[in-house]
Amino acid sequence: MLGVSDYGAFVVAIIVFLAIPGPGNLALLTATAKGGVRAGLAATLGVIAGDQALLWMAVAGVAALLLTNPGVFHTVQWVGSIYLVWLGAKLLSAKPGDAPVLELKPHHYLRQAFVITVFNPKAIVFYMAFFPLFVDPTVHQGWVTFALMAATIAALTFVYGLVVVVLAHFLAARVRASALASTLLNKVAGLLLIGFGLKLALSK
Repeated sequence: MLGVSDYGAFVVAIIVFLAIPGPGNLALLTATAKGGVRAGLAATLGVIAGDQALLWMAVAGVAALLLTNPGVFHTVQWVGSIYLVWLGAKLLSAKPGDAPVLELKPHHYLRQAFVITVFNPKAIVFYMAFFPLFVDPTVHQGWVTFALMAATIAALTFVYGLVVVVLAHFLAARVRASALASTLLNKVAGLLLIGFGLKLALSK
């Protein structure tokens, strides 16, 4: 299909990767819990924008640049990890009645999710390694093939994000009604963000 070999397997692989817990999923859940469906959908768009930036950088060969220039790679990696740890620390220190760590305006959620996604340089390397698995060199159509793959990833991410946001919204209503549950959510989210940040910083 336009140079993509086994398109069905490609779709399944993307869905599996979307479901793996990570900073992007946490951004969707936290945004929805704090700001409702609009905030969750804004965060979804932020994740999509970040993914698109990374995958097109991979297609353009930025992954090769990062791999041949470890200093650049690790600088981006450390910036991303520091940002995640900072967010996690803010959530851990938040007290009932404090202003939300993640702002309530949708464009802030979008920006937040975009930054969390794009400052993971390993995602560029992932796309660089992942795309060739599903590209048929005999019928490859250049940018058209990559555009189809990018559009598929964006569409699947939006549908996945919509499902997660709607489900999280119903659960969040119960959480917001309980100060204890809200506090625990902040603590858990904070610890997870710090964990993701440290994992990113310590990974090689």
